[in-house]
Amino acid sequence: MTENKTCFQTDMKESDTEKELEGMMGANSQSSTAKLIVFKKDGSGEEGVFSTGKKKGSNMDSFQYKQVGQELAFTDKKSGLITKRFVIDELTETSLKIHDAVKDCETKAFVKVK
Repeated sequence: MTENKTCFQTDMKESDTEKELEGMMGANSQSSTAKLIVFKKDGSGEEGVFSTGKKKGSNMDSFQYKQVGQELAFTDKKSGLITKRFVIDELTETSLKIHDAVKDCETKAFVKVK
């Protein structure tokens, strides 16, 4: 995941100082972690944390999903009930941008890693 914004973050505008500090803080960071999500063709997937220097993600949790048109639904493995719904804003070979179906202002952006 490259971007995750809540409704609160979406509504707030960053000042020039905040933008400058954020850039400097990120450049000086010694560790790099990112959220990793894998969608498999069979409707299953895994979600966890990817750390620099490790070949695989850690704390991987599995899930089931369905894509119907422009909607992405995460489902419960046993019951098949929808647990979370997203609307697909952009889907390419290398990126996925979605927002929560209930809260339009909560967005997530993913980029394919090799």
